[in-house]
Amino acid sequence: VKLTFAKGAALKDPAKLFNSSLDGNVRRAIDTGEGETIDAKAFKALVRAAIELNASGKKASAKRTR
Repeated sequence: VKLTFAKGAALKDPAKLFNSSLDGNVRRAIDTGEGETIDAKAFKALVRAAIELNASGKKASAKRTR
């Protein structure tokens, strides 16, 4: 299962749940395979942060690396 966060690059991920789409400027994703588990508390916090960001109406800021 791939869970993609459209503005994931703008979210803090202290539990390091994002493990896919890390090279992009905006999106981040969590890939899970059969039998894998993720930290439910950290996942809920990440979803709540994403909801808050979306509700704020702010655009995700691109993190440019050079």
